[in-house]
Amino acid sequence: MHIGVIYSRLRVEEKWIFNALKDRKISYERLLDSEAIFELTNPNFDWSRFDCILVRSISTSRGLVLTRILNSFGIPTINSHTVSEICSDKIATTIALKNKNIPQPKSLVAFTEKQAISAGEMIGYPYVVKPTIGSWGRLVNKVNDRDAAEAIFEHRKVLGNYQHHIYYLQELIEKPGRDIRAFVIGKKTPVAIYRESEHWLTNTALGAIATPCKVTPELHEACQRAAEAVGGGVLAVDLLEDPNRGLLINEINHTMEFHSTVPLTGIDIPNLIIDHILQELK
Repeated sequence: MHIGVIYSRLRVEEKWIFNALKDRKISYERLLDSEAIFELTNPNFDWSRFDCILVRSISTSRGLVLTRILNSFGIPTINSHTVSEICSDKIATTIALKNKNIPQPKSLVAFTEKQAISAGEMIGYPYVVKPTIGSWGRLVNKVNDRDAAEAIFEHRKVLGNYQHHIYYLQELIEKPGRDIRAFVIGKKTPVAIYRESEHWLTNTALGAIATPCKVTPELHEACQRAAEAVGGGVLAVDLLEDPNRGLLINEINHTMEFHSTVPLTGIDIPNLIIDHILQELK
């Protein structure tokens, strides 16, 4: 068995994964995505030396191209291109969850400033506007009134690229100063954390504090249903606690970070990922 790990930068997560592979005496290679070359019109037999490749690219677009090419060569990837493509796009994720009747915040899409303002007023102020592709809470805005809506949508129209001209709006959930990030690895939900902040955005990349969260049967079921809706694999599921509707799925991340979760909880996520890869290759 020979595993590839393709990555952009040697972060602590990649170091842990490499150490776990080495400790378990599993044959593997480190592959920098910036150095990869693929001849698309050739079978690329050289890549067939890998039984599976774990994709850890920081760039969403680069990761999607990698998984598309590798899967076309018949090489399994974690996660697959299909799963990665759905999770990387908030509209695709919303549709996948809707198709399985999984609770989530109300979301609308529009394509012009005028219709975006109308869509926001259908939701009611305040609401949230997000880029359809993005992470770490970047360019996620709370829209408190029409003046704010007009300003935000004008800036997106003038300064943004074509992706920012697709207006993805979501109701603002009155969460209790936190959200939940749960980690799904195959059929397991081994660990979850709260991300707490006085700010309405609760991303750890923006300063939220991580604290342990018990994985209850309800949380496990919600996460597994969400993961199955997008195709399953190694995923981070973000959930919001609605005071009336309970747990709502907010987003699903296909290239999860866990540098704060492992030391906080003691759960060995790198080895659980390797366990999942070995199980998938049986």
